[in-house]
Amino acid sequence: MKLASFLFCLALCGIVHAAPASLIPMPAQLHLANGAFKLDSDTRIVIPPGDAAARAAAQYLADSLARTRGLHLVITEDTATRHAIAFLHERNAPVAQAEGYTLDVTPQAIRIDARDGAGLFYGAVTLWQLSTPDAQQGAVQLPALHISDWPRFAWRGLMLDSARHFQSATEVEQLLDQMAQHKLNVLHWHLTDDQGWRIQIKRYPQLTRIGAWRTPPDAGHDGEPLRYGGFYTQQQIREVVAYAAARHITIVPEIDMPGHAQAAVASYPEVGVTGKRPPVSVDWGVNPYLYNVDDATFRFIDNVLDEVMALFPSHYIHVGGDEAIKDQWKASPAIQAKLHALHLKDEDALQGWFIGRVGRYLTAHGRRLIGWDEILDGGVPPDATVMSWRGTDGAIKAAQLGHDVVMSPAPDLYLDSVQSQLPDEAAGRMPVRDLRNIYDFNPIPAALNASQSAHVLGAQANVWTEHMPSMQHVEHAVFPRLDALSEVVWSPATAHDWNGFLARLPAQFARYAEQQISYADSAFEPDIQLDANAALQSGHATVTLSNQAGYGAIRYTVDGSDPDAHAPLYAQPFAVTLPATIKAATFAADGSVIAATRTRMLDRASLLSRLGVALSNCSGSDFRLRVQPTPDATSMAPVYAINVFDACQSFPQAPLDGVTAIHVDVVRLERNYALAHDAKLVVSRPHRTPFGEFVVHRDRCDGPVLADLPLPDPARSNRRFALDGTLPVQHGEHTLCLIFTAPTDGALYAIGRVSLIAPPVAKSKP
Repeated sequence: MKLASFLFCLALCGIVHAAPASLIPMPAQLHLANGAFKLDSDTRIVIPPGDAAARAAAQYLADSLARTRGLHLVITEDTATRHAIAFLHERNAPVAQAEGYTLDVTPQAIRIDARDGAGLFYGAVTLWQLSTPDAQQGAVQLPALHISDWPRFAWRGLMLDSARHFQSATEVEQLLDQMAQHKLNVLHWHLTDDQGWRIQIKRYPQLTRIGAWRTPPDAGHDGEPLRYGGFYTQQQIREVVAYAAARHITIVPEIDMPGHAQAAVASYPEVGVTGKRPPVSVDWGVNPYLYNVDDATFRFIDNVLDEVMALFPSHYIHVGGDEAIKDQWKASPAIQAKLHALHLKDEDALQGWFIGRVGRYLTAHGRRLIGWDEILDGGVPPDATVMSWRGTDGAIKAAQLGHDVVMSPAPDLYLDSVQSQLPDEAAGRMPVRDLRNIYDFNPIPAALNASQSAHVLGAQANVWTEHMPSMQHVEHAVFPRLDALSEVVWSPATAHDWNGFLARLPAQFARYAEQQISYADSAFEPDIQLDANAALQSGHATVTLSNQAGYGAIRYTVDGSDPDAHAPLYAQPFAVTLPATIKAATFAADGSVIAATRTRMLDRASLLSRLGVALSNCSGSDFRLRVQPTPDATSMAPVYAINVFDACQSFPQAPLDGVTAIHVDVVRLERNYALAHDAKLVVSRPHRTPFGEFVVHRDRCDGPVLADLPLPDPARSNRRFALDGTLPVQHGEHTLCLIFTAPTDGALYAIGRVSLIAPPVAKSKP
């Protein structure tokens, strides 16, 4: 409290003392000294005459301080450095590593030294972080210190999927801004897939005239657009590439092949296997369309790559290579004849030949092929780099064979995985990959020896956007998990410190708020828990509060008011009498809010109900998604839990004493999932009415039927509807197995909330 008061006093005086605890990622070496430097509007930025790299870094710092601190610093080329920030671009700078720098803060001046432009830039990023320990404006006191810093890995990446859902060029640039602030240097841009072709290729205009647009399922109803899509013109791409380069970020484009090609085949059917034109896909998952393997198709691919290489100067060109199911190749006499003429043993080998041919074309043009780890299955060009996504086995195999690798395993670094199982978590895949999961990721597999480990270029997180229709979804998924990744790939392994990392996040959250970044507070969100059945029996509840990270001060109220810094501090479980409204929020040590207020109503009706997302899968399948009401819905809520393989959910320990009825809020969802060979795993159940039923079983999924409620005609009912039914008298607690028997060639159904209905308990007369 004394520290908070002291900081508050300094803030009123217009000067805040910045602590090194505001730095993410943590520098390789940091040593505090005595004294402080006052950064204010009179501070100048000094650069060597005619040094373009120093000027670029200085301009970035000046622009950043003006935008976030309200300080407008002048850049000069003189030699006077007193009360100035000096950028020195020197061949013999103290840190020899590429992208490294030193940063010295004394009471008299600040100095950044580096041997390359990237090092100067990252020194500027660190200095900007030191200058923004909070969201305040004006002067700031920087502690005297010395930093020597350099990255642990050369590849520090983020993959953005713009094919499934499209982001504007401006939104991509906003993401690049945040990557730069995290010292990440590779944006892997997924530009083509079954659901959309996003890059203008002037030689093939149909790729964007047709391939960039899809007709959503149930188009024009319930908020679904009549047409969905978009693409980047070549001029826009040049501008985005230049924007990234100014922030020392390389954009690696991905043009997926031989699979994930449906949008291309929809545009030019002759490059497909069958010659027939499919629609641009509306289905997530694994679609069957592959490129042909004839000379005309390779001319098409070469011509596309020519324009891609003209737009992207990156050394690497990503060619995908993943999830290419070979059914079309197996069924094509022409392709089978080609396979035998090439003396290849199978279709995997044919894919290896395909990728090899593309790799040779890239090599001939001074580029290098990179692809997902499936490129190893049929043989791979000797100089190819492998991006391991099917766990880490692909990376281990590739490194042992002498290939460079980038670690990007699922689910470890898949940011489309949900961050928690809390009721208000956004759409995404299971399993949960929380902040700690990302922070504890080790890019070097234990199976590799020292020489093999040298092939690990680094790591990247992937943002697949099937369930992220808007940039708000992307930002919620990425931040602050990207903070954790940045520290994994930049900071030395010896600097790994979970508690220290958490202590540095409040300053980062303030920066996000200042820059209007829609970050997630899931790691710190108060989880309000109690024994609902015991509370129903007694009329009292013992409430437990916690959060995922185990960090921060949770404060709460029981009267419905929003908790502030003066609300009771949670220290141990507390008792309340029903009905009650519990509200809780999490605060950092400086009093700032790091998790917004969450609310839980405690009354008889709420304790007798469960949200659909709080139910669990029935035994037999662990596949689970959180999805929105339509594939392209841009709102963050509502969200529904589904299992596309088995429409069965479990309500454990349902309190059935006195319960006489059930009310279910249901949503009908699109079954837009391409399951390929896994389609045989979908459970189909008999139904007695045309559109199926909602069936409630007791104890087991083949147990006694308590309710059997027909589903309405989809053509004559709203997407969201309610089902009501009576229940026979039951006693005690029982698991309820909740099943939709709808035909599996139609819609999916999900539960919004299931409520057990019990008449009010009559009060005895006095």
